[in-house]
Amino acid sequence: MSAFNPDDFQLSREHSQRLDHLHDAFISGVERHLGFPANILYDYTDLHRFFNFTINNVGDPFADEGIYEINTHAFEREVLAFFADLYHASEGAYGGHITNGGTEGNMYALYLAREALPDGIMYFSHDAHYSMPKIAKVLGVPYRLIRSQANGEMDYTDLEKQLGEHPDRPPIIVATIGTTMKGAVDRIEEIVEVLKCNAIENFYIHCDGALGGMVLPFVEHAPLFDFQLPISSISVSGHKMIGSPIPCGVVIVRKEHVARVQREIELIGSHDTTLSGSRNGHSVLFLWCAVQRFGIDGFKQMIARCFDLKKYTLKKLKETSWDAYSGDYSVIIMIKRPSDRLVRKWQLAIEKDSAHLVIMPNITKEHIDAFIEDLRQEKTRLIKKKK
Repeated sequence: MSAFNPDDFQLSREHSQRLDHLHDAFISGVERHLGFPANILYDYTDLHRFFNFTINNVGDPFADEGIYEINTHAFEREVLAFFADLYHASEGAYGGHITNGGTEGNMYALYLAREALPDGIMYFSHDAHYSMPKIAKVLGVPYRLIRSQANGEMDYTDLEKQLGEHPDRPPIIVATIGTTMKGAVDRIEEIVEVLKCNAIENFYIHCDGALGGMVLPFVEHAPLFDFQLPISSISVSGHKMIGSPIPCGVVIVRKEHVARVQREIELIGSHDTTLSGSRNGHSVLFLWCAVQRFGIDGFKQMIARCFDLKKYTLKKLKETSWDAYSGDYSVIIMIKRPSDRLVRKWQLAIEKDSAHLVIMPNITKEHIDAFIEDLRQEKTRLIKKKK
């Protein structure tokens, strides 16, 4: 019997044209992409050849090599070591893996928190990522919403109050390192002080650093949020500030929490500590290339350039008399919500009367100038309409 030959089957002309149209739409869309944190300034040409392989990083990346040989576990460990060093996790004292994005990283960390504190209660602010209630529901963990301050940061007085209402239940606290809309940073040192003042010794703190986790380490005098403090885990997105064509993320966890969920899997000839089991080995290569190419100095320059452009953008918004605000440690700029037409044109994230811009490495002054011109024209139309 002859082998199956995929070349005997081809896409129709109609289907090929649909792909061409989609590609054209993407090219147009990335030129008007101001509201969501995705860095598209990357070149992974060297990795194109690896798409001829099904790279499955099944199991724990720190385990002995299993039966399935087409994996990038060795590269994954190097990526994890970079982030562990960035977040001051001691060598040999951490675990973790590359995920499919920030939400999976958060869910994994909070799964470990539940296993450590089965009678715990999750606490997170109103400005925390929208996935938090979803994760709590999936894990079957009760949660409490903490009030946010005007800047989007957690209200620590309300945290203390709500902790006091459940003195017999250990807290699982999610600190957001750069809230989705405002880019606010929940201060770990403030949270730890609340726990200390209330003599709470049994707790788990997870840091959701989806975007801010790759910003704050490169900003002078930024709030401390890493393993120098008594946190248990950090998750960060890989496709945001770093840049990747495939959504991905990194989760770093204290080793004792990972060990609690380790299971030997005969099928793969190794052990597993992850949620998904099979994992994307290609995204590991994207992150590995990025950290090898840029390193600490490169990322520092990248972030500094984003802050320079943020300063320029705030100046232009002020000249246009368009209300705007940005936190000291964020690349997010909150603005008064423009018309729905501009929201859609520039793909702005919105919340009630506000919208935001995210100054990523691929954004240029030309993008900002074009957006500002649209705002000016809109303002002129509104003034004429009032007359």
